[in-house]
Amino acid sequence: MSIDIIQKRLDGYHCASRQDEEQALREITQEVALAALSRTDFFTQAVLQGGTCLRVFYALERFSEDLDFLLKAPGSNFRLDKYLRGLFQEFSAYGYHLEVIDREDPKTAVQKVFLKDDSLGKVLHLKHIRQDRSMTKIRIKLEIDTNPPAGGHVEVKYLAFPFAADVACQDEASLFAGKLHALLCREYTKGRDWYDLLFYSARRTMPDLAFLSAALDQNGPWAGQKITVTQQWCYAKLHERIHAIDWAAACADVRRFVPTRQLPSLDIWSADLFSSCIEWLDNSCNINS
Repeated sequence: MSIDIIQKRLDGYHCASRQDEEQALREITQEVALAALSRTDFFTQAVLQGGTCLRVFYALERFSEDLDFLLKAPGSNFRLDKYLRGLFQEFSAYGYHLEVIDREDPKTAVQKVFLKDDSLGKVLHLKHIRQDRSMTKIRIKLEIDTNPPAGGHVEVKYLAFPFAADVACQDEASLFAGKLHALLCREYTKGRDWYDLLFYSARRTMPDLAFLSAALDQNGPWAGQKITVTQQWCYAKLHERIHAIDWAAACADVRRFVPTRQLPSLDIWSADLFSSCIEWLDNSCNINS
């Protein structure tokens, strides 16, 4: 039975807490959604980006909430709701009773759909979540930017679960550029952004500066200024942000997305840690230049 596939996948996470179990169920649901979309023409037009892309295809340790996409080229006629029937049918085959909420707004370039399910936990064997009122509803937002910045690069990645599927993804340099845009332009503190910066720093990833420049010119405090973005400019601006962050609040944001075994590492978050992180990146730039 298809539900047995979901159960086996969940067992493979070896969850140590309710938080881990909830995040695992969400991630399994994300993978089913990606596989379902791969059965359509979706990835001929769209590209996966963001935290879930990093998590599923680039081995990021933290969990992610949403599925974020952008079109390969601007397309005002693109409609996400075209793919909802296929998603519904695929999820039904795996024991989900999916509730789909379309929040498309024709006045905006970003289209959103919410997928919700509160039935899966009732048919799975859960070790940490009680199968009663304590079972939270699985909720995933699908979001796509139909007017993306110019540039970026795409590569094809493959899923093995729940079946073999190909997914068009941003490459690592483009993903890092998108994350730097968020770090520089987001109007509130999101600890997950800073967690991801540590991830890129550890991998010595170099950002796609052309894509970052296009994103900064399209949206944020530098929009329309046509600034020339260099690594030195970017890292100098990050240093400014680092010393304005409430690191306790940043840790609180990311805590529920980190596996239980990694929680102690959040205790050392500070301006000094992230200043060192920027220095590591800057040194990598000099080595590779």
